Amino acid sequence: MSQGTIVTIGRQYGSGGRNIGIQLAKELGVPFYDQNILKQAAEESGLCEKILQNYDEKPRSFLYSIAMDPFGYALGGIPANTLDQRVYMATFDTINTIADKGSSVIIGRCADYVLRERKNVLRVFLYASLEERIKTVMERDELSESAAKQKIQRMDRSRAAYYEFYSTQKWGAVDSYDLCIDTSLLGQDGTVALIRHVMEQMG
Repeated sequence: MSQGTIVTIGRQYGSGGRNIGIQLAKELGVPFYDQNILKQAAEESGLCEKILQNYDEKPRSFLYSIAMDPFGYALGGIPANTLDQRVYMATFDTINTIADKGSSVIIGRCADYVLRERKNVLRVFLYASLEERIKTVMERDELSESAAKQKIQRMDRSRAAYYEFYSTQKWGAVDSYDLCIDTSLLGQDGTVALIRHVMEQMG
């Protein structure tokens, strides 16, 4: 197994997490993983990539799972080989495969939780003031202020529900991560520089 620091990035919607991850990976010269995880997971698991996309960082309730995949449950009503489980495990296995290969930057998808037993992982959470995030989403997605705010709230609820459903940790809570950064204070370059500095201190 290769060794090297793996950076996982959890992020509030509109905090710039994806762009920061891309820049960090580029400066470090390591692979960057976001939605391309789904393509790799589909290839390795045999599941349709479209199915993985439909489940990507979205919470699934117990009753919804029964309705969509009733034969995936045992007669006693205990979850067995449900579609939810197969999708999550495909992503889980792919993240571990990526980590086995060495250094990388991985965005979202409970990667920090999946890799929690590994010593060579820096778990980062990025957040920003609501005002800054609204401004970012308005410009990026060409939305009104109210529409941008609604989208941010919807996406954050979805990410939090997904994370807390599949992990035993609280999304965005300081004790769930090694490093939490307000990107509205440091900006993209400053945030990348801080993460790199912490990595250097980790050795």
